[in-house]
Amino acid sequence: MEPGDDTAGRWLREHGVPEVVRRLRGGGDALPGVSGTRWAGLVARAARAEPRRDLEAARAAGVRFVCPGDGEWPAQLDDLGDARPVGLWVRGGPSLRIWALRSVAVVGARACTEYGAHMAATLAAGLAERGWVVVSGGAYGVDGAAHRGALGAGGATVAVLACGLDRPYPRGHTELIARIAEQGLVVGELPPGDHPTPSRFVLRNRVIAALTRGTVVVEAAHRSGSLVTARAAQRLGRFTMGVPGPATSGLSAGVHELLRGEAALVTDSAEVVELVGDMGELAPARRGPVLPRDLLEPSARRVLAALPAGRPAPPGEIALDAGTTHDEAIARLYELRSLGYVERHGDVWKLTRQAMISLRDGHGRC
Repeated sequence: MEPGDDTAGRWLREHGVPEVVRRLRGGGDALPGVSGTRWAGLVARAARAEPRRDLEAARAAGVRFVCPGDGEWPAQLDDLGDARPVGLWVRGGPSLRIWALRSVAVVGARACTEYGAHMAATLAAGLAERGWVVVSGGAYGVDGAAHRGALGAGGATVAVLACGLDRPYPRGHTELIARIAEQGLVVGELPPGDHPTPSRFVLRNRVIAALTRGTVVVEAAHRSGSLVTARAAQRLGRFTMGVPGPATSGLSAGVHELLRGEAALVTDSAEVVELVGDMGELAPARRGPVLPRDLLEPSARRVLAALPAGRPAPPGEIALDAGTTHDEAIARLYELRSLGYVERHGDVWKLTRQAMISLRDGHGRC
């Protein structure tokens, strides 16, 4: 079934995965809500499916499969209802669920101007420096600039692709996507070997919108795909923001249309954080309770233990003391940031006040 198929999603919800698979692959009665022709097409596709081969190809590419009910599943994707992903293929070390807790989407035109690329990179770098994860689609233009801005600031970024993760698209971004997988995460709905199509790009955007707390659009024409992401964010109750451009620029016309509606105008990362960081129970984690240290993964505990109690430290020093790599330390620091243990100040990290209090009052345990 294709991503975003809410009819198939309803089948899974009402009948369960085993029964749907039995009907599709075992010659059972057709499920309700589709024509005979479409049912026959689904049965033909199911007959060609090779899930064991897909899992083997994924493992060979360093990719894992995460589905609803798993500990790494981001619960906010459930807001998509029956159109939520059946599962996500994930490449990279960090926890997708934890990283998504403090994430912002930065999207926009593929054929962006120098202004658009500059604004996307600057916004992403600023968000990364404030401990936020930058999510985008890995495409040319604004997407690529946002990913590079976050990476260049030593930050966290997630690329959501519309194809199998073993065949990154666009091909010109193969090295960039590989770098994202080293320092961050690459995710997608399609199994290994699947190629992108126009409809899959559109449906991919709903995942970007649902995964994040808000979406920032940097340059978009009236018919830009990034507007699909923004409108999906609005439907889901997420913040929608736009970066204004010249009134004479067709590439900013779609953004200006959003700003005339319910979208908020933003010009830098501080204004973005002012919006997405003020959402009640989803407010910045440093204001909430610090979770018990024992719930952390061992690698995250080692990184937390490596932070000096009385001063900030750069990621390289933390990685050395934790006995891990620079990229692994960055990944775990952003997880710890989402949980309220640490905060970033420029190029250094330090324990939060709540973490220090817990260390002092909890006999050495956060």
